[in-house]
Amino acid sequence: MPETARFAAISCVHVGQVSRDREEALEWLLSVLSDHQGQSGHLTHFVLLGDLFDAAAASVHPSDETQHTLEDEYEQGAQYLRKIREQLHKDCNLVWTLGNHDSNIQIKDARRIPRDLRPLCDWNKHPEFGNEFRLWRQVQYQKPSTHDSRGCFELGQVVFCHGFDAGANSDELEGLQLCYALGGSSWRLVVRGHTHRPRPVTQARRSARVLLPYWYANVGTMGPLQPSYMMRKDTSQWGAGVILGEAKLGRLSRMNGKCWDAQVVTRD
Repeated sequence: MPETARFAAISCVHVGQVSRDREEALEWLLSVLSDHQGQSGHLTHFVLLGDLFDAAAASVHPSDETQHTLEDEYEQGAQYLRKIREQLHKDCNLVWTLGNHDSNIQIKDARRIPRDLRPLCDWNKHPEFGNEFRLWRQVQYQKPSTHDSRGCFELGQVVFCHGFDAGANSDELEGLQLCYALGGSSWRLVVRGHTHRPRPVTQARRSARVLLPYWYANVGTMGPLQPSYMMRKDTSQWGAGVILGEAKLGRLSRMNGKCWDAQVVTRD
């Protein structure tokens, strides 16, 4: 019998700004994880789909009005990850697929972090908080291409990545692009974040009447629901969510059919 992975995934924490939304969403998440594991057994994998950091210090639009430092974000990020880790079994696999905000700290762009300072900003080497970050397998932020899965994390037919596009239909369109690029089995589920808009597990369509053997989902945001930089934009569809599911591992072909089950749970 194929081994089965039991997983959960969240996205877009954006530590930095003081946020009651983030604190309440974390309390909700820990409760959901506790209840789910009590009913279904320990998770084997927990995936953070990027943007743990807001990385205001690496913005191309710096502002003296920012009330926190990159050091503050590292401290808050490490504390956030630790609280989640302590809710999980000691053998749970911890995965962090970096997002665009996380990547802004690393990217070779002098408008963000000057080259000479970039080595000092490596969160894994931080003398106080690096130990927590190094417990998480980190997947670099890059868009997967044909038969190149770097930039995403796979569990059987389930693919996790932060996401790149943010349009209204980006979950479906980018999910299909990713499935075609990776090749191999149909029946994939692509789980993203990035847009901050949670979306249930949904089957892709070629047309109104023709379904495709691919699915997509979005887990929304665990961060602020009305950050200062979005004050004049519509965030009414933003919300906190977590995907919970199971996926069979091992050699799977199209003949196996859909070998996973998952649902997105959202916070009211």
